[in-house]
Formats: sequence, C-alpha cells, structure tokens
Amino acid sequence: MTELSAEEQALAEEVVAEADLVAEGKRGPMHGDLTSGPILKTLIAFSLPMLVGNLVQTINGTINAIWVGRLIGENALAATTNANVVMFLFFALVMGFGMASTVRIGQHFGARDVIAARRSFGNGLGFAVGLALAGSVLGLVFSPWMLRMMATPAGSFELANTYLRVIFLSIPFGTANMMLSMGMRGAGDAKTPMYAMLLTVVLDVVLNPLLIMGWGPVPSLGIGGSAFASFLAGMGGMIFSIWRLYGRDLPLRLRGTEWGFLIPTGAELKYMVTKGMPMGAQMLLMSSAQMIMVGLVNREGVDTTAAYGASMQLWNFLQMPAFAISSGVSAMVAQAIGAGKHERVSQVTRSGMTANVVMTGVLAALVVLASHPLLALFLGGNSPAVPIAQHVQYIVTWSFIVMGASMIMGGTLRSYGVVVLPFVVMAITLYPVRLGFYFATYPKLGSDALWWSFPFASCISALLTGVIYARGNWRARRHDAYQAN
Repeated sequence: MTELSAEEQALAEEVVAEADLVAEGKRGPMHGDLTSGPILKTLIAFSLPMLVGNLVQTINGTINAIWVGRLIGENALAATTNANVVMFLFFALVMGFGMASTVRIGQHFGARDVIAARRSFGNGLGFAVGLALAGSVLGLVFSPWMLRMMATPAGSFELANTYLRVIFLSIPFGTANMMLSMGMRGAGDAKTPMYAMLLTVVLDVVLNPLLIMGWGPVPSLGIGGSAFASFLAGMGGMIFSIWRLYGRDLPLRLRGTEWGFLIPTGAELKYMVTKGMPMGAQMLLMSSAQMIMVGLVNREGVDTTAAYGASMQLWNFLQMPAFAISSGVSAMVAQAIGAGKHERVSQVTRSGMTANVVMTGVLAALVVLASHPLLALFLGGNSPAVPIAQHVQYIVTWSFIVMGASMIMGGTLRSYGVVVLPFVVMAITLYPVRLGFYFATYPKLGSDALWWSFPFASCISALLTGVIYARGNWRARRHDAYQAN
C-alpha cells in the first residue's frame, strides 16, 4: 500500500470513525452510500436521474439535427452524420475505461476508503484525458483520411471535415466531462451529472442557431458553429460539475498531494486497461453490427430504410430505462462488493430485473399502441414507410424487455470484474446468431428475417448471460473481487 501523507492519514481516520458511527446506528449513511436502505427504492432513486439525463441528451441530438438540417441544409446534416460516426468510435473506447473507473470507485467507496476512491478517480481521469489528447491530435491530422475511408459524399465532405476538426478539438474536454460524471455515479451521486447534462442541453439548444446563423456581434460560423456550440455547452456542463464537486466538498475532489493521483500508476491503471478494454470493445462491436444491419436493410429499398431509421429513433428511447437501471445496478453492486455485503447483490439484481420489466414494458406498450402517430413524426402520416415501420414495431419492440434483462445481469457481472465473457456473448449473438438467423430464414421470410433476428438474438443473449450469471465461477471467487490498494 502507498504510504499516506499526514493529511491523507487524518482523512482516513475521519472516514473510519464516520463509518463506525454509521454501523452503530448513531449516524445516518454517508452521502452517496448505496449499501443500505430499501433496495428497490434506492435503485429507482439512483437510476431516474440517469434516465432523465439520457432522455434530454437524445432529445438534444434530435434538436441539433433539426437546426443543422433546417438552417444549413441536407449536405450539412449528412456531414454531421458522417462525423458523428467517427466520434462514436472514439468515445466507445473511452467509455469502456470510464465504466471500469466507475466500478472501481464504487468498490472503494463501498469500503469507505475515500482516499483509494480519489486515487481511482484521478487515475481514470488522467488516463482518459491523456488518451483523448493523443486522439485529438491524430484526429486533426487524419480527419480527411477517415472521411474518405467512410466514402463521405463529395457534396458534404468539406462540411464534414470542418465539423469534425472542431469536434476533435473538444474531445479532451468532453472526455473530462464524461469521466467526472461517471466518477460521481460510482460515488453514489447521480444528480450532479443530471444537472450538468440539463445545463449542457439548454446551452446547446440556444447556442446552435446563434452560432450557425450569427446575430449582432456574434459571427455566422455555419456548420463549424454547430460543433463549437456543442463544445461550449459541454464546457458549461463540466464547469458546473467541478463547481459542485468543490463547492459541496464532495468525496472525489482532489486537493494538495492528491493531484498526483492524475498520473496513472500501478494497480489502478492495470484494472482500467484489463477491464476497460473489453467493455469499450463491446461498444465498438455494437457499432460495427449496426453498420452491417443498415447495409442489409438498404437492400430492401428506400421505404424499408426509412422505416428502419424511424424505428431506430423510437428504439433509442426504449433502451433508456434498461441502460439507466443497469448502470444503477452496477454502481450499487460495486459498493456492496467494497462493503463486503455480497448477500445484497442478488437482491439488487432481482430489483433491477423487476424495474426493467415494469419500466421498459410500459414504454414498449405505449410505443406499440401509439406507433402510427409516433412514426408519423419522422415519416409523415401518408408515407408508405409508416405501415412498414409499424410492422417492424410489432415484431421487435417487446425484445427490448429481454435485452434489458441481459444488460442488468451484465451490470452485476461487470462490477465483479467479469467482462470478457459478456463480450464473447455479445460477439456470438450479434454475428453468428443474428446474421446466421437472417441468412438461414431470408429465403422463407424475406425482409421479416431482418426484424425477427432482433428478438431471436436478444433471447439467446439473455439465455447465455443468464447461464454465466447463475453458473459462473465468479460467485465462488466473489470475496476476491475487491482488493484494496
């Protein structure tokens, strides 16, 4: 263990004394403590801010697309679409490291080892931002090459290059913002990231048209203005998070010698790399599978492609409850591991499954019942793509409940450091299972083979993940899941 400074030693003694008072019932739980209290109530209270944050972020993306499309034109909208594909690939990798840091921080926080939690937070932040700086430089140099590799249409190439260069400049700040949010969630604070996201969205919605078109002393920046608006909005959210972190003296704030934690070292760096890489790879795998699926859909004609695009807009919202609940389960389980409360883990997972069935189930029912007016928002009421999209909803929508079950069990496994097997399961279900089903049934089902491949793959994924959860050797080794520094 690293030798502690006098300041750190005093803090450690204070934290231990605080934990003793909590255990004796003389003091309420620590701020951000997820290891006590009613499990379902705690999970819902923690997950709802994440759900709200994801919701407004998705709405913000839609609004920005409207601003770009209406104020600049279709070529500009195509340009942002191509540029955003590149950005997603980068952030998918960084997000894996962020998820690993969140788990590690949660474990330390559950063990009441605030110093170790700060070390994990600092190491994760320093490593991710360093990676982002390198990615930013490479992106600025190679952005034209990346766009050519994607066969970006000539009419939108220069616009996409301009947009992408500004976005690459903002990557380090966006990465820092993401790591701040994920670190706070690991320490049991889901509200500060939600407030930061709300502020970011408000700034982005206001600044986008202002910087695109210009007004008064503000020059018209065109598509570069849209990217710059997102950069400034993200900066506003990051500044708010830092203000809350230090203004309220939250547990993860760094002071004095703790700034040295920003240099990744030892066990924390090893944990981030070994656990973060498979989680980031899962995001990349999902992205590549999505690109293949779009290619298969395109073969069915423009109406089917339009129907699929509109359906994807609805599915973005359908995935949100399971994603938020899964993140909440992961944070609660990580803290339970650190606290040595392994008996609480199964209850957390079951509560997550129950919440997913209710929340995703209700949302899925609403999407199916109101499919025509919802799809008409994207396609127009008289579009020939609407009946196709409705047919797709009837087949696919319910599978998001099953997919949510896989995500929640995966959240528990992730907190125990089980990350390779879920990656293998995802690789199997997205490629040999889904694509195999498609090619095997296409001669008989036609385009319906595309849509039935979704629920088929979701059920196989849930089955395989359930086997790992129920039978995996992580249960036998669970007391080794948390090793303090």
